[in-house]
Amino acid sequence: MSKERFQGLDLLATAVVVIDPLGVVVYANSGAESLLDMSRRSLDGQAMLGLFTDSVGFRDFLSRFKADPFDIKRQIFELIRANGSTEHVHVTLSRPDTLGDFTLMELREIEQQMKVDREARMMDQSIANKELIRNLAHEIKNPLGGIRGAAQLLEIELNSADLKEYTQVIIKESDRLQTLVDRLLAPHRKPHIAVMMNIHEVCERVRSVILAEHPKGLRIIRDYDTSIPEFLGDFEQLIQTVLNIVRNAAQALAPQISEGTAEIRLCTRVVRRVTLNRKQHRLALDLQVIDNGPGIPADIVDRIFYPLVSGREGGSGLGLTLAQTFVQQHEGTIECASQPGRTLFKVILPLQFEHASN
Repeated sequence: MSKERFQGLDLLATAVVVIDPLGVVVYANSGAESLLDMSRRSLDGQAMLGLFTDSVGFRDFLSRFKADPFDIKRQIFELIRANGSTEHVHVTLSRPDTLGDFTLMELREIEQQMKVDREARMMDQSIANKELIRNLAHEIKNPLGGIRGAAQLLEIELNSADLKEYTQVIIKESDRLQTLVDRLLAPHRKPHIAVMMNIHEVCERVRSVILAEHPKGLRIIRDYDTSIPEFLGDFEQLIQTVLNIVRNAAQALAPQISEGTAEIRLCTRVVRRVTLNRKQHRLALDLQVIDNGPGIPADIVDRIFYPLVSGREGGSGLGLTLAQTFVQQHEGTIECASQPGRTLFKVILPLQFEHASN
């Protein structure tokens, strides 16, 4: 049987498989490959019955559809991915006239809509945060220069070295605040410059910097998909993004580094048919930074990308905020999941190969 008749299904964003009367896969689109974490070749000839935890319930579901194939059937099942993870999905069975005895099965992740809603909330919150930061930074910047200048003039008039110590405190603290304000405003000053780049060059640059800072006790594991093509991105911004994430991880791993058990994994993959910020992309980069540290405190994990929020004493709380800003400038998303012994930061970036036309 020619499978060319089903190739139009690859244009769909959702996971779709075509099954024969026995429930065996005869075609799977790219969305199904991504959802099931299996290649099309592996899915070909696979019995769908074995891909659900409730195989008996799924068999009954198929039987009811066969009894009335002109009615669309829907039910929720727990899907088993190739990597062993599970996912609840809406399964829809239908039989278009053009398919004859074959059945069209559509699989929709229940979590997908929740993920879209979460991304929308994060984007709105990020926009509000950036506006607040800009306004606050400008409000601080103007009087700060006046305070520092007044302290310098006062120091000239003072004859006592003891009193000059106080003016030095004012000047040094003003400089420290000025540096903080400049860091807050930095991502909004530099233009986004997109060039063809390789994500693994970014990862290797960051790896070299972190290992130079922590020459002993830390192992950085490369888990790269070397088939990922070059894509348009701001090389410097992405280096800073990955560096901020990995450096945070290394700092959180201080106890493990002293014991010689610290690990950071840099993992790159390609994902297909993803929706980022309500926009569909054919291909995207999935970059993950995973460490075996103590995890992010539960009371701040939901606010970890907010400015000035830090789980480390002495931290500025700006590194992840800047990383989020740079990722969003690439039309991507960044998210975090943490528990003791494993913290994951996931960056998803659309793979773009041409400059957008004006």
